[in-house]
Amino acid sequence: MVNPLDYDHVVVAFSGGKDSTAAFLHLLECNFPKSRIELWHHDIDGREGSHLMDWPSTPAYCAAFARAFDVPLYFSWRIGGFEQEMLRDSTPTAPVRWENPGGSIGQAGGKGPPGTRLRFPQVSSDLSVRWCSAYLKIDVAVIALRNQPRFRGKKTLFISGERAEESPCRARYQEFEVDRTHSNKRTVHRWRPIHPWREQLVWEIIRAHRVNPHPAYRLGWSRLSCRGCIFGLPNQWASLKAIDPVGFSVLSEYEHRFGVTIHRNKSIEEMAANGKPFVGCENHQLIEEAMSPNWNHPIILPEGSWQLPPGAFTGNGGPT
Repeated sequence: MVNPLDYDHVVVAFSGGKDSTAAFLHLLECNFPKSRIELWHHDIDGREGSHLMDWPSTPAYCAAFARAFDVPLYFSWRIGGFEQEMLRDSTPTAPVRWENPGGSIGQAGGKGPPGTRLRFPQVSSDLSVRWCSAYLKIDVAVIALRNQPRFRGKKTLFISGERAEESPCRARYQEFEVDRTHSNKRTVHRWRPIHPWREQLVWEIIRAHRVNPHPAYRLGWSRLSCRGCIFGLPNQWASLKAIDPVGFSVLSEYEHRFGVTIHRNKSIEEMAANGKPFVGCENHQLIEEAMSPNWNHPIILPEGSWQLPPGAFTGNGGPT
């Protein structure tokens, strides 16, 4: 058992999804002092005007979650987000920005060699090919942690919510290990506290704390990644086309422009044609909730009102 009092900082990589929510709630149940916990959310689309991939409601949902549990939340992102990284053409990867305590914005990185992508990340366990996770989440956290003086000379526990059940690749992850940001300047350990959990346990702890699941789950998505996640199966693509036809069209146009589809031998138009929208996609109020940049709903639901969302246990695409 990890001793929470061994660490000066406890950083939770928080997407707003079920697994990072369960990991945070597990810390509370293990009596981790909230005074040492902070949530980090990576804005996939950045903050420079792109709205290509992430759920519009996610940042506001995460902020409401942090307020409900009285813990600080810090956002970080790669400048230009997913879209700018995808459109790199003989240019370096953009720098990373992050929020510091007190409200200032830090920036680092962006000094690498020029490179070209001009294609979507490909469905693969190889993060050099499935670059979205590496460049928009993993590296963002690494750069943000390495470049904040407040972590120097301190012990930090970095929490992430990967589970062995998700994929053979994730099953090989260590539950506890020295983090890649560890150095002689700072001590950083990585803990995956729910690594052995089955999905049933994840939903049980969320139900026990009456946390209102992100609307994507209530629409029928099984994971809170990008609304146009590259791992999407036909039903997800049909659902995205139903609730966000404009956004779906933009993704489809990029496939035509690149001459390379997300799923190699099928376009997302073909995937959607072979799928059926989730039942929740008929609920216009729920669609508005998911696609709004604002959040005006409770995070903690009243006693007796929590319901398992339709996206639970459906396995509609995920990491390999």
